[in-house]
Amino acid sequence: MNQLEALKQYTTVVADSGDFRQLADYRPHDATTNPSLILKAVQKPDYRPLLTETVARHRGRAMDELVDRLLVRFGCEILAIIPGRVSTEVDARLSFDRAASIARAERLIALYRAEGVASERVLIKVAATWEGIAAAAELERRGIRTNLTLLFSFVQAVACGDAGVQLVSPFVGRIYDWYKKAAGAAWVESEHAGAHDPGVQSVRRIFEHFKHFGVRTEVMGASFRNTGQIVALAGCDLLTISPELMAQLAANDAPLARALDAEAARAHDLPEVHFDEPGFRYALNDDAMASDKLAEGIRTFAADAVRLEQLIREA
Repeated sequence: MNQLEALKQYTTVVADSGDFRQLADYRPHDATTNPSLILKAVQKPDYRPLLTETVARHRGRAMDELVDRLLVRFGCEILAIIPGRVSTEVDARLSFDRAASIARAERLIALYRAEGVASERVLIKVAATWEGIAAAAELERRGIRTNLTLLFSFVQAVACGDAGVQLVSPFVGRIYDWYKKAAGAAWVESEHAGAHDPGVQSVRRIFEHFKHFGVRTEVMGASFRNTGQIVALAGCDLLTISPELMAQLAANDAPLARALDAEAARAHDLPEVHFDEPGFRYALNDDAMASDKLAEGIRTFAADAVRLEQLIREA
C-alpha cells in the first residue's frame, strides 16, 4: 500500500486543482478550486476552449456573471469525475461585504442547479474575515454549505465553528512560509518538520478543539508545501492536496500512521473559547502571521480574479 492509499484509510483526500484531467489518476473524493487555480488552468491549451465556449455562449453578460459561469463550468467538469463535492470561491474582492458575498454565493448555487447539480455537492468558499464568517452563517441557514478559506488562526476557526459553517480550510503551507521567512538564517528545517511544523500545529489545535467540544464543522488542511506536512496530519477530517503532492505520496511505500485522533482529542483538558466581534478583530490583529497572510491572500486572489477577467475580455 502506498502512502496515498494509506492516507485514505484515515482522511478524506481532496484534490486541490482546477486541472480536472489529472484527477482520475488519484481518485480523490472531493475537489477544491480557487481563482488562482482556475486562472492557471485556463491558460493551458487543453482548457482554453472552456473559456472561449463559456464567453461565446454568454457574451454580453456582466463580467462578474461571466466569471461565475466559468467557475461553474469547471466545477461541473470536476463533479463528473469525483464522487463528492467541489468547492467554488466567491470573489475575494467581496471579502469584507457580507451582503454581496451572500448574493454571489446564491448565484453560484443557482447556476449549478441550472446545470442539474444538487446544492449538496457544492461548497461555497468564502474568506474567513468577520464579514465572510457572518455571510457563511446566513448561507448555512439558507441551506447552502460553505468552506471558509484563507484561515490562518485559531480565532478564525473558533468563530467559524460558532457560526456553524460546514468546513474550514486552515492553510498549512502559508503559515510555514511566514515563520520560515521571519526566522531567516535562524530557521532549521529539521526542527520545524512534521509535527513540529507551525502550520501542522495550527491545524492540530483546531482539530482537537473541534473534536473536544463536539463542533460539527469539518477540518480540511490545505496549502501544503511537502508530503511531510500531509503525513503529520493523517487522521484530519479532510486534506486538500495538489496533484503533484498526491503523485509523490502514491510513489512512496513508507508506512503511514494516523497522526490526529478525534477520540483522543475528546479526552484532552481544553478551555472553552468564544469571540465576539471586537474580540475576534483584536485577536486576529494581535496575530501578526495570521493578519499578514489573510491580507496577502485576499490581495493575491483578487489580483488573479482581475487577470481572469482580462482573459475573458480577450476571448
